[in-house]
Amino acid sequence: MSQLPKPDTDGLRAKYPDVFARPAAARLAMPAMLLAAFAVYVFGLVDLDFSPSKLLAGIGQLGWITMLMLPPNPGSSFPLYMQALGETLSIALLGTTLAALLALPVSLLAARNIIPSNLIRFPVRRFLDSIRGVDTLIWALVWINVVGLGPFAGVLAIMVSDFGAFGKLFSEAIEAADRKQVEGIRASGGSALHEIRFGLLPQVLPVIAGQVLYFIESNTRSATIIGIVGAGGIGLQLAEQIRVLEWQKVSFLILMILIAVAAIDFISTKLRFAIIGQRAVV
Repeated sequence: MSQLPKPDTDGLRAKYPDVFARPAAARLAMPAMLLAAFAVYVFGLVDLDFSPSKLLAGIGQLGWITMLMLPPNPGSSFPLYMQALGETLSIALLGTTLAALLALPVSLLAARNIIPSNLIRFPVRRFLDSIRGVDTLIWALVWINVVGLGPFAGVLAIMVSDFGAFGKLFSEAIEAADRKQVEGIRASGGSALHEIRFGLLPQVLPVIAGQVLYFIESNTRSATIIGIVGAGGIGLQLAEQIRVLEWQKVSFLILMILIAVAAIDFISTKLRFAIIGQRAVV
C-alpha cells in the first residue's frame, strides 16, 4: 500500500507565514480572556462574602429541615390547599391567555414583514422590551399596590410580564413564516388583511399555540412565587407554613406543586404533538 507524500512544511510555512507565525497578541488573547474571567469569578465570590464554612453548615441545616419534612402531612388543611392550588392554576391560565390575546395584534406591528417602516416597528419593539425587562415578581408587587392583595393582582402581573415576551416571540414567528403563501394570496388579488389571515396566521398559529402551552406550565411556578408576596394561590399558603415552621405541611405543598406541574407538562406535551400532527396532515 503506497504511502501519502509528506507535506512540505517548510514550503507551507514560507507561503503562509501568518498561519504558522501568529502574532504574540493573537496567541495570548485566549489565555488572557480566561484569566480575566477567572479573576472576575474570584472577585465575585469574595465580594458576595462566599464562605465554604457557611456552605457546609447550611448543608447540615438543610438536611435537618429535610428530615423534619418527612412524612408530608397536610393535617386538616387539605381542602384549603386544594382550593389554593386551583387558584394558582387559574392565575397561570388566565394571565397567560390574556397576555397571548393582547400580544398577538401587537406582534403584527413588531414584525418586519408586516410593518417594513422603522417609524412604527421600532417604538413597538422597544415598548415590548421595556415590559419584558421587568420580572413577574416586580409586576406582582406593583399590581398589589394598585388593586390590592389577591389573585387578581397575580393575573395582572403574569399578563403584563408575558405580554412583552409573547410580543417578541410572536413577531419572530411571523417574520420566519414562508412568504410563498402570502405571495400566492397577493397574486390572486387578496388584500393585506387576506395575506395576514390566510397566508401568515395558518403558519404561525401552531407555533404560537406551542409557546402558549409552554408558558402556562412555566407560569404555574411563577404564580406560586408571586403568591408568596401576596398575590394569592398556593404560594401564600407555602409562605405562611414556612413562617410558622410547619415543615410537614411545607413538604406536602411542595409535593402538590410538583404533581400539578408534571400533570400540566404531560397535558401540554400531548396537545403540542396533536397540534404538530394536525399541521402535518394539513
